[in-house]
Amino acid sequence: MPNIKSAIKRTKTNEKRRQQRMTQKSAMRTSVKKFLTAVEQQEKEQATVLLVDAKRKLDKGVTKGLIHKNAAARKKSRLEQQLNALNG
Repeated sequence: MPNIKSAIKRTKTNEKRRQQRMTQKSAMRTSVKKFLTAVEQQEKEQATVLLVDAKRKLDKGVTKGLIHKNAAARKKSRLEQQLNALNG
């Protein structure tokens, strides 16, 4: 544990930000998993709605620095391909 006042504050803020990032990243992953579950169960209408939410969460993850923009683009593309395959 640090003794210097600024170092104490830094450790507190780092932990607080880490917790926030974990929550946001978890929400991002959950939205993608919900979409994949809907695709797996052949629910076209629900999958379409969940895709919009998943894409939104991925874009938010990019702006907040959780994932790289190309990684988000790749994931969104793959999700779109799965929805298109479901619609046939």
